[in-house]
Amino acid sequence: MTVLDDRTTAATWPAAYPQGYAVVDVETTGLARDDRIVSAAVYRLDAQGNVEDHWYTLVNPERDPGPVWIHGLTTDVLEGAPLFPEIAAEFAARLDGRVLVAHNAMFDWQMIAREYARAESAAPVRQRLCTIALAKELSLPLPNHKLESLAAHFGVVQQRAHNALDDARVLAEAFRPSLHAAAERNVRLPLLECRPLTEWASSPAQQPRIGHQAGYASSYRAGSWRPSRKRPPCPYPNPGRYETDKPLKQGMRVAFSGDTSVDRELLEDRTVEAGLHVAGSVSRLTSLLVTNDPDSATSKTVKAKSFGTPIVDEAAYTQLLRDVAPADG
Repeated sequence: MTVLDDRTTAATWPAAYPQGYAVVDVETTGLARDDRIVSAAVYRLDAQGNVEDHWYTLVNPERDPGPVWIHGLTTDVLEGAPLFPEIAAEFAARLDGRVLVAHNAMFDWQMIAREYARAESAAPVRQRLCTIALAKELSLPLPNHKLESLAAHFGVVQQRAHNALDDARVLAEAFRPSLHAAAERNVRLPLLECRPLTEWASSPAQQPRIGHQAGYASSYRAGSWRPSRKRPPCPYPNPGRYETDKPLKQGMRVAFSGDTSVDRELLEDRTVEAGLHVAGSVSRLTSLLVTNDPDSATSKTVKAKSFGTPIVDEAAYTQLLRDVAPADG
């Protein structure tokens, strides 16, 4: 267990740090783009990570609740819960003007953004901070990146894992010493932009979901944040690697690694629509790797560097997507 003192005061606090945070946890029916939120919790923190208040709600997902064995919320429990549009304004008020903090923030942000898009609205979130990324910035000696490991490192006791309110409490209590450690060392916080999702469309003709008791079949995959998704093969031959200061060319193989500001599936959809191939891994044939964290030691970034594969960040890539050259005739 690491114990930090409280010597970091407002007088020595980095001026560039945010003025408030919303520590968030959502439990869901699964992990895919069409899954829904079944419960949500928010702990509001001030600039130095002190708790101001907290809020929790169940949400009726209007469908099978999914992995009940994980979140414990059955159809009977959720039947009388409010629909997401009914809690959207209160949820937004808790997020407004604050940095969204979550453990694997890309997942929580994408689920929240999709719910607001379905409700024909947008969450008032401009930036997010992933506590996994912050732990890496601080080089915390964690055995893995699970919330329970982060909590144990700071001596925070979990009471009900996968309960949104308790998970948010645990994360808030672990985030405060992480934030103070970052401030004492003047570490750059790993903030990422949150862009509201405006391109939502439900997937057509989904198969009925079956409850867990009868053999639950859904997009949920244990140990993975995203389901596998088959795409049609790219119709263009691979023209080779991307070259700096030249446009992308149809047929290029593009791989993605790490957190992205734009919903990952939307980014991949735009890639396919431009005539490029979405590669699930990096090989010598990969034309380009897109990542906002090129210094991370993920398998994709390590391979890209070993193969000499060009690497660009998301902002540069979205600019390149605007002018993709046609495939060679």
